[in-house]
Amino acid sequence: MAETMLSCAYLALFLLAGFLAARRALPGAGTGTAIGLGCAFGVSFLAVLPALFALFLGFGVAAVLCAGGAVLLLAVCLLLRGGPLPPLHAGQGAAAMWACALPMLGLTGYLLHTHVLHLVDGAYHTGQSCYGDMAMHLGFIKNIAVTGQFPPLYPLLAGEHRFGYPFLCECVSSVFLVLGSSLRTAYLLPMLPAFVALYLMFWQLARHLLGTAAKASLAFWLFFLGSGFGFVYFLKDKETFLSIFTGFYTTPTNDTAHNVIWVNPLADLLIPQRATLFGWCLLFPALYLLWRFCMENRPRLWLPLAVLVLPLPLMQTHAALALVLCCLVCGMYTLCHRPRVGTVLLPWLWLALSCGVVWFAQMWATVFAQSVSGQNMLRLHFNWVNNDGTGLKDNYFWFYIKNIGLVYLLLIPGFFHANRKQRWFYGGGVLIWALAECVVFQPNNYDNNKLLFIWHALGCMLVASLLCDWLGRPRPRVLGAVGLALCCLVGMFGSVLTLGREAVSDYQQWNAADIRMAAYVDENAEPDALFLTSDDHLTPVFSLAGRQIVCGSGSFVYFHGMEYADEYQAMVSLYEAPDEAALQAWEVDYVLFDSAVYSRFHADEEWYRQRYELWYSDEDHRIYKIT
Repeated sequence: MAETMLSCAYLALFLLAGFLAARRALPGAGTGTAIGLGCAFGVSFLAVLPALFALFLGFGVAAVLCAGGAVLLLAVCLLLRGGPLPPLHAGQGAAAMWACALPMLGLTGYLLHTHVLHLVDGAYHTGQSCYGDMAMHLGFIKNIAVTGQFPPLYPLLAGEHRFGYPFLCECVSSVFLVLGSSLRTAYLLPMLPAFVALYLMFWQLARHLLGTAAKASLAFWLFFLGSGFGFVYFLKDKETFLSIFTGFYTTPTNDTAHNVIWVNPLADLLIPQRATLFGWCLLFPALYLLWRFCMENRPRLWLPLAVLVLPLPLMQTHAALALVLCCLVCGMYTLCHRPRVGTVLLPWLWLALSCGVVWFAQMWATVFAQSVSGQNMLRLHFNWVNNDGTGLKDNYFWFYIKNIGLVYLLLIPGFFHANRKQRWFYGGGVLIWALAECVVFQPNNYDNNKLLFIWHALGCMLVASLLCDWLGRPRPRVLGAVGLALCCLVGMFGSVLTLGREAVSDYQQWNAADIRMAAYVDENAEPDALFLTSDDHLTPVFSLAGRQIVCGSGSFVYFHGMEYADEYQAMVSLYEAPDEAALQAWEVDYVLFDSAVYSRFHADEEWYRQRYELWYSDEDHRIYKIT
């Protein structure tokens, strides 16, 4: 309990500094903007400062305390310098904003509670969307805190490879493990302000872009609760409809049998994928500042914008690329519609220079190196995932119509209905879409949706403006209300069903024996110990204890662009035809035998039993100590 309170106080300190930074950036902003932007700045500081000190001190208590001292000093400076801050006010449309954000935060909180290390009868349970990727994120978070090595090495391949994955989305939780929190608490704590920042600043961006609270609210729901026409496939009969709530990924937004893969962002992107959450929690506040910087002619906002996005490439590289493309279009707008004088262009130059230098330093040995040497990284590919391994291929336009639905159908009318500034800003989204449709940035073509959803978010705003204006005209007004209700039903029904399925889903992820074994490893194994385990994606030695393993699941390492043939062959041979020379060559410290090993390999446990100490044993696991 004391460690949890310490972690909460530590997070509160960063959020306080973020709130003060938001107030200094926009002194006249309403409470909602100050809270949302403050949470974004707080998360950004939490990613940057501990990592900066960890470069010199290692990722441990010293770096975490130095970062806390630095952010305290920053908060004092922000409070004292620049004169007194004006009093806060509710802000335009505050009631509508909270009417959107609070229900989403409530649903998000419930899903996080039931999906993240939810203890039920001594076992850890999760929901449908977190059964896979969360095991990887937990292991990364734990490994960074346990080893203290920074920048971290990739723990799923014997700790011998660079960490090409954007690891700052994990470090923001590793901080709290260093402070003594439980893995569940550490995992969840930074996610809470990230969701607050995302929801509030998406709504604020939509309000400033569209001009009214009603349009902003509709855009909010079209994005976070929007879906295509996949629900039609489940209306055949009662049994098919009920299968939504009982099957594994048989929902109206993720039905590969019918080539429907435009997922609900909360259920399939934000809850399970930490990089997307932490990338978007900075990206949408950054787009809000970009709108005000460019379209509302607030040139002094270049500095808060640059500070906010400093860690973005190593939070989510896709989000950083999306912001660059939006800035390019907004920069062109400035060149075309403002006097080409130094006072107008200089803020753009400062923004490009500051972000360019810092981002390049972050990406040189990580993202760039992985893009060059990684397997199946940067390559040309058209038509996203239409006919990607499903055997189905739809007409190009029908594929997007049935996947995205109402918003896609109204994009072109929405674009021509928009005003000049709105069209220019949406141009950044069009550039994102064009690039994502032609170039793949990782081994999994599907992951380009991390770019496509940014284009979609801006499209939701144009369509919301169109619908509000169209349906606000009919007399009597009840006709417009009925029309809007029908549009919402058609445009959101699939996501409502998907989130309903997510809320009732329940799977055991680790049993009580797994938890006990991981706790023993965590307490007794060396921080840099290397374990030979199966390549099961749930192996608790990695996911719960954070120790390095010889070869992790291909569903992780392949899609990170890693070459792992040597590690995989070593894993197989060390189980099926073990010898001491190979164990020494790979510097294996411990060997685990469990049901996952025997389900994959013809393992020779007797060879290990005759030669090495049985270091740990229970009804499900046996671990032999090699060194």
